[in-house]
Amino acid sequence: MAFRENIRLKNRKEIDKLKEAGRVAANALRVAARAAKVGTTLIELDKLAENYIRKAGAIPSYKGYRGYPATLCLSVNDRVVHGIPNNYVLADGDIVAIDCGAKLDGFHGDTCLTVGVGHVREDLTDLIASTQLAMFLGVSYCKVGLRMGDMASAVQKFAEERGYSVVREWTGHGIGSNLHEDPQVLHAEQKAGTGFRMEPGVTITIEPILNMGTHKCKLESDGWTVRTEDGKMSAQFEHMVAVTKNGPEILSYPDPEFELEAGK
Repeated sequence: MAFRENIRLKNRKEIDKLKEAGRVAANALRVAARAAKVGTTLIELDKLAENYIRKAGAIPSYKGYRGYPATLCLSVNDRVVHGIPNNYVLADGDIVAIDCGAKLDGFHGDTCLTVGVGHVREDLTDLIASTQLAMFLGVSYCKVGLRMGDMASAVQKFAEERGYSVVREWTGHGIGSNLHEDPQVLHAEQKAGTGFRMEPGVTITIEPILNMGTHKCKLESDGWTVRTEDGKMSAQFEHMVAVTKNGPEILSYPDPEFELEAGK
């Protein structure tokens, strides 16, 4: 494993291990997403994901991490990140960001998506679609020679042209045998041509959070759950990515049987 400053570059074997962990996390994420129906509790979604991860021979990355108590982060409506699963019952029209991590053979997978519950307003489906597109735009900038600022400025421009703000305080990160490694991956307020340079072996998460109102957030009393300052809706998507000589390689795809139906 080579180092560039504090960034740990991964070899092909390590990237493949990350991809396997990412696959388990992505499958578990979709198990939970399929179950996100009207009347389901957040605790039930969490148990489904944990059961899948453990049956796959992995362990939940988040559970116990810095004291976090659950397998998933479940952020409903105006919650931004790190929502702790509880007995909240999903209601018609809710949106929920489901964030899942799994550790397999010493390496972590980490991935997130946002889904609607029941009949969701058109402006919220637009928010979800735009956030997913912003993520894939960020992924497309994970090419040798480009810089973090190139990616972040493109994502911010894309989001703001559609009327959304990009959360600043919660960002992407390097990933490997540690859940969080250098570099910090920003999605806004960075100039093109600045920041770390992409090179083969960089493994990071691209995970923009888009809000319908202000980008400013506040932390709830539980010390984990973050919500928008103005109470407007928020969405997030996340993929793990390896920078390779042949371009970005997504490391958090599910198996085909776990793919969600279009629009779900």
